Amino acid sequence: MNDINDASIIAALGRHMTNQVARQTAAASNLANLDTPGYKAREASFADALDGELSQVAKTAPGHLGGGASTDAAGTTEVAGLAARRDGNNVQLDRELLNMNRAAGDFSAAQTALSAKFRLVRYAINEGR
Repeated sequence: MNDINDASIIAALGRHMTNQVARQTAAASNLANLDTPGYKAREASFADALDGELSQVAKTAPGHLGGGASTDAAGTTEVAGLAARRDGNNVQLDRELLNMNRAAGDFSAAQTALSAKFRLVRYAINEGR
């Protein structure tokens, strides 16, 4: 049986917010290198975040899932399939701005849910008086 409690919800929202910060950081880095010759766009990948989480599970229970790869949850990978300009740079301004906006929206949604959870806790504490 899967136990869903306040601590697991808060932890999941925290991980989600951390992943959105990594996505936004990768997009900002790409934008900063928009005019750097030979620069290849990078993105925070879901696979790296999942591997990071699995490595945490493996640390707490050594036999569980056979151990995970030791990757950083904020790891980035090179984006494949983007057309490169003559200077070898493949950063696309519109794509990076869209990625930043999506990450900011996802972060804001998680932040709103976390804020609501803390408001409920504060309400419960104050009603007890």
